[in-house]
Amino acid sequence: MKFEDYKLNDKVKQALKELGFKRATDIQYKTIFNIQNGEDLIAIAHTGTGKTAAFAIPIIDMVLFKKNKQRRYSGVQALVMVPTHELALQIESVFNQIAKYTDVKTISLIGGVDQDPQIEALTKGVDIIIATPGRMFDLISQGHFQTHRIEILVLDEADHMLEIGFKDDIIDILQKLPKRRQTLFFSATINGQIKKTAYKIVKQGALRIQLSTKNPVAKNIEHFVLFVDMDHKRFFLERVINENPGQKILAFVRTKVRAERVSKAMARADIASLTIHGDKSQEERTKVLEQFRSGNVNLLIGTDVSARGIDIPDISIVINYDLPDESENYVHRVGRTGRGKRKGHAYSFCSPVEEEVLNNIQGFLKKDIQVLNIDGDEYHDTLHIERERTNDYMALIKENQEREENRKKSNKRKKKKK
Repeated sequence: MKFEDYKLNDKVKQALKELGFKRATDIQYKTIFNIQNGEDLIAIAHTGTGKTAAFAIPIIDMVLFKKNKQRRYSGVQALVMVPTHELALQIESVFNQIAKYTDVKTISLIGGVDQDPQIEALTKGVDIIIATPGRMFDLISQGHFQTHRIEILVLDEADHMLEIGFKDDIIDILQKLPKRRQTLFFSATINGQIKKTAYKIVKQGALRIQLSTKNPVAKNIEHFVLFVDMDHKRFFLERVINENPGQKILAFVRTKVRAERVSKAMARADIASLTIHGDKSQEERTKVLEQFRSGNVNLLIGTDVSARGIDIPDISIVINYDLPDESENYVHRVGRTGRGKRKGHAYSFCSPVEEEVLNNIQGFLKKDIQVLNIDGDEYHDTLHIERERTNDYMALIKENQEREENRKKSNKRKKKKK
């Protein structure tokens, strides 16, 4: 269905047209009318299928209708709760783009940054808030954020919110909101625990919308697994980068320390990279994403903290440098590529110690991931690429071995002298 045929304010339609929104995606088609009709929803759909716009479009239109009708500010009308700072900023951007020609005001409330500008914005008047729980509750307790007029609550990436321990925060905010409200529950994956929590939050008789349940990975993403030794992964990452010049590549690793180590390994191969993880301040993380988005640096190495909040349309390749311990995170990681109607590719490097993790992921997907077979010669060539540089990884290993052997010989000589 074309957006020009929806019952939306002309100013909203104008922004959608400029953004290139012509026809609704499946999740948008199945949710927008129902949200406008005041229905509670539990919506499950792939990452990258337009979930944010699916609730942003009708919420902006509904808030705008109410503002035009009342002609006076009536407080915060909608609250969107999210698990990460990056996701909050990304959703705020979507809301502001769609509301470009309206007077609907949206801000994000996130920690890790100065709260004074957020307080100032709340004082001037805000219609829609995108928030992570920590900063949101801080401002509520300080009396800066009033929740008694909120009519719409959205829980986005709700599975991740529950996974990282935000269940009590969700329950707490429900106590502070009016009982007569509309609740929208959005996620890319769902399991028994999430389903149980969801039905406690929404009204009885809420609509459940679930798309593409047979394959959690979007059909426009080709994803493969490569079996490589743990110590050889950096060479295969280097090869993917060199074979795809100018392409944006997002690599996921298991830990913060590992992200920095892989980045240093790439630097030794004369490959520039950025890292994003929980040890970086919000200011640093925002700057990193801006550099990656602009194309100043085309390799971003991150932990799962970034899997849910990166919405950069032109990421061509996702690399699971380390396989995720949580099978659901596989879907969210590979979903960073192939956004909208774009094609995407994802490669998972599986070492022998990760094969059980791979089996769990395939069990979650209910299908095997296609294996990208590498013959012996090709594998060998990847490890012994001719490099002009003298500080490559293999040279460093050899240098360390020679240094260790010389140290042992020196100690033996000293002992003989004694």
